[in-house]
Amino acid sequence: MKAAITRSGSIALLLSMAATAPAFAHHPMGGQTPQTFMNGLLSGLGHPIIGLDHLAAVVGVGILAGLAARGIVPVLAFSAAVIAGVVVHLAGIGLPAGEFLVGLSTLVIGGLVIVRSKLSPALAVALFALAGLVHGHALGEAIVGAEPTPVAAYLAGLFVVQSALAVAAYALTLAVMSRPSRALGVSVMGAVVAVIGAAAATAATL
Repeated sequence: MKAAITRSGSIALLLSMAATAPAFAHHPMGGQTPQTFMNGLLSGLGHPIIGLDHLAAVVGVGILAGLAARGIVPVLAFSAAVIAGVVVHLAGIGLPAGEFLVGLSTLVIGGLVIVRSKLSPALAVALFALAGLVHGHALGEAIVGAEPTPVAAYLAGLFVVQSALAVAAYALTLAVMSRPSRALGVSVMGAVVAVIGAAAATAATL
């Protein structure tokens, strides 16, 4: 009973955090547009961690890549697509219902992790690239109006931290899946990712 209560409390906390993620995801520098190289770099490094929905998606991508066990190319495709999404945003190209799509894509990634889907390399790259574009477009809001130097630093920070987090999730998944008795833990992580995505998508419609 105590364990069930603890799990329920954890889920409620995740829902609450996910609901506020869109508000916090664009303000790691206190809401100010980065003005220097260091500001841009720190902002890029912080965004995927501060935004719970983005963090969940990055971890989910790494887990899915690990389930397929075919290398980290899909992970890098996601990171590259995030950069492309930021560039699209900076070019002034809008994305209707962007925050909703961020939550929805995270939900889909979580769902695939729950069933421990082993996506083909081509499908994984396509899915992660699409999700990356959506997430990158949302993350691009934080750098609108910045000079080229902080923009470049921001993009570098984004790419590095996302790739590192996803590769770590990839490696951990390989280790877990090598021990079938612990494989259920992967599905549990998928459920957490899916809950965060669902909460973010719901919050975006309110």
